[in-house]
Amino acid sequence: MSTAALALSAPFKVEFDPNSQEFSLSGVIRPRSVDEIAASISMLREVIDEVRGVLYVNVKRLVQMNNTAFHAFARVVLDACRSRSDIRFVVVTSSVVGWTERMFGHLNKIEPQVTVEVYDSKFYPGQSFVEDTSFIPILRTQTKMTWRHERAILPRHGMRSGIAMADICCGIGDFAMLVRKEFQPARIVALDHSRASLAYARDVAAGFGITDIEYTYGDASEMLLEDNQFDFVTCRHSLQIFNQPDVLLKELHRILKPGGRVYVTNEKNSHCLGEPRSQSIQWTYEEVARLFSHFEMDVELGPKSRRYLADAGFDDIIVESFMVTNLDGDAQDFADIIAAWENVYAGEMAVKRGDPPEFIERFRQGFRDHIFAALHPKGYAGWPIWAASGRKPL
Repeated sequence: MSTAALALSAPFKVEFDPNSQEFSLSGVIRPRSVDEIAASISMLREVIDEVRGVLYVNVKRLVQMNNTAFHAFARVVLDACRSRSDIRFVVVTSSVVGWTERMFGHLNKIEPQVTVEVYDSKFYPGQSFVEDTSFIPILRTQTKMTWRHERAILPRHGMRSGIAMADICCGIGDFAMLVRKEFQPARIVALDHSRASLAYARDVAAGFGITDIEYTYGDASEMLLEDNQFDFVTCRHSLQIFNQPDVLLKELHRILKPGGRVYVTNEKNSHCLGEPRSQSIQWTYEEVARLFSHFEMDVELGPKSRRYLADAGFDDIIVESFMVTNLDGDAQDFADIIAAWENVYAGEMAVKRGDPPEFIERFRQGFRDHIFAALHPKGYAGWPIWAASGRKPL
């Protein structure tokens, strides 16, 4: 069987990819009787007859399934387990739709040939760092410093009032709030995979009496958001922390309307600079890039944005860069960013990589020298950002 899909009028899709032996269910499956999903059940039986070894059952985007549908699909799987000892089933769920793990977990209790995995429990190497609460101060201070630049450049990349926008990997949600106030989109969806950051975002929004931002828990690489629904999609400082930025861009492309634009920002950390003590500062930021690379994150991605956008199918690509500096308002704000970086990068991350104490001390010194440059009355400290956008072709 080649790659197959059932194009049904019902709000769900059933697909099979023979290359990865993956049978996928997505959407809302709520039949009143088994007859309504007979074609899907037959397809699963045909797939089982074809495969050898492991059949992956992907339910990462299965939003709803009633008992009629669950028991119909489960019956086919259990019958296969009892008639064929040579096949195993791996049901791949997502924490975003937590009920699937509980519901399909029952199959494992009945039949040991069925395994249930939560794929996003550990789905990229840097996840534990960026979803930790220690990252919240970094996100808060970073947006405070970058906003004064981005508010000026966003209109050149497609931001305007009255649009439907999504802020994917929204972090603590401060960018969405700033955009809402400055540009007044008609709709804002803000999605992140960090429950801690979203809880912070919702608390802040509630404190300001803001109720019209849709803060949503979700996985940026497998979103439940529908196709072609946003005029503008932002994803800031996030491609660089995923080990597969192309997968993320594919999702951003999918949820955009034709003609809509995606806007991304990324860094090139080795280009952070400062005077005085430039050599120490430069050494540390080159090591930052190596440290992130160890965890399969690319904080040098900024200038590569154009290539990534083009490869993902965007056109009319715009790329520009700006330098956040200690001269942008209060120098202490800049120093606070660097202090937060030192805390996480020279703390948990360097320790987890297994760096020796003498390396960590030199690593920390570069951050301290960057702070010294930022706060020195004649000093200069900079942090370069690349902002890029691309249009989804009509």
